Amino acid sequence: MSVLNLSFAACGFMGIYHLGAVGAFLRHCPKIKTSPGACPAACAGASAGALVAAVVITAPHKLEECTDFTYSFARSVRKQPLGGITPGFDFMQKLSEGIDRILPSDAHSKANDRLYVSLTHSKTGKNQIVSKYNSREELLKALLASCFVPFYAGLKPVEFRGEMWVDGGFTDSLPILPFGRTVTVSPFSGQQDVCPVHRGLSHRHLHLANMKVMASLENFKRLNRALFPPTQSQMKEFYQEGFNDALRFMQREDWIS
Repeated sequence: MSVLNLSFAACGFMGIYHLGAVGAFLRHCPKIKTSPGACPAACAGASAGALVAAVVITAPHKLEECTDFTYSFARSVRKQPLGGITPGFDFMQKLSEGIDRILPSDAHSKANDRLYVSLTHSKTGKNQIVSKYNSREELLKALLASCFVPFYAGLKPVEFRGEMWVDGGFTDSLPILPFGRTVTVSPFSGQQDVCPVHRGLSHRHLHLANMKVMASLENFKRLNRALFPPTQSQMKEFYQEGFNDALRFMQREDWIS
């Protein structure tokens, strides 16, 4: 079997879809194992996709805890009159607390050369993919930097290794690794391996920082929900959709055990 990687698209609170897909992979696919040297060999992602990739690589046993945090975090944002941009609401601090709680003490060791995080340099606008981490704190900073949407999450970009960075989804929202096969996961219908079925009449595509998605009303709605989370019942539906779409992909590939 060739080297297998997973890549998760930038998608904000629609990352709940990724968690559903991961749940399906871990439950039904013997090809997807999480020990070093097994499959996936590596995971990649931008923004929320990077967070899910980090959980798969460093703490797959905490998938349920990660899902609960996503619901809780979304609930706290919905309570704000202006969502995440409400003055006095520290979006990044709450996100940091959640990541810190979920990542194990040796997360950086597990992530080295297996977790690829997409970042955007705040001044040059160039993309960088990071895969080596000298400490747990450095890994945490990389993940926060990949999630930082200017003005929505704050005014000051995240400092990482002495430079300032913003959301990796601006420049590479769905990293493809240069080795093996990269299975792509996205909550937006398009040409990704695991994604919702397109049900519209139009077949026009949009290019969103290396991700090709359908130009549809449903995708535009999902882009809005990435920053302004829907109700918890809707989020649970997106989780189940991710699970079902991953299952459909595995059946197509004949990966089901």
